[in-house]
Amino acid sequence: MIRKLKASEKDLYFELVDEFYHSSAVLHPIDKLNYKRTFEEIVRSDVYTECFIIEYDGDIAGFALISKTFSQEAGGIVIWIEELFIRQQYRSKGLGKEFFEYLEKHRPAARYRLEIEPKNVRAQMLYEKLGYKILDYRQMIKDIK
Repeated sequence: MIRKLKASEKDLYFELVDEFYHSSAVLHPIDKLNYKRTFEEIVRSDVYTECFIIEYDGDIAGFALISKTFSQEAGGIVIWIEELFIRQQYRSKGLGKEFFEYLEKHRPAARYRLEIEPKNVRAQMLYEKLGYKILDYRQMIKDIK
């Protein structure tokens, strides 16, 4: 199940973001003050930033944070997948792929973009299977025509 983060789930958001930024998927953790600022932005308005909770069998399996901008170059809305984190015990269950399918169905865009760590070859291969291409050493892009 994929659902939007609720305003009452601040502690859950902080827990997931902290786990993400201290995982092997990320090389450089960020200051915890940024967690608070991002949460406040999510709660204030989902026009530009949205957070989704990914559940599996009733458990919290991970989360995804996206931001939306308009781009003349892309000819419409560009959605940046800022953070996508699936907890270790829920990986290899197709939840990442399920999230991307959900995103394309419910948040249509002219282009989807994401950043991955350069050494995360497993993620790179997954995204390439989903139709993304490498823009540079750590940016991946998918144009929707």
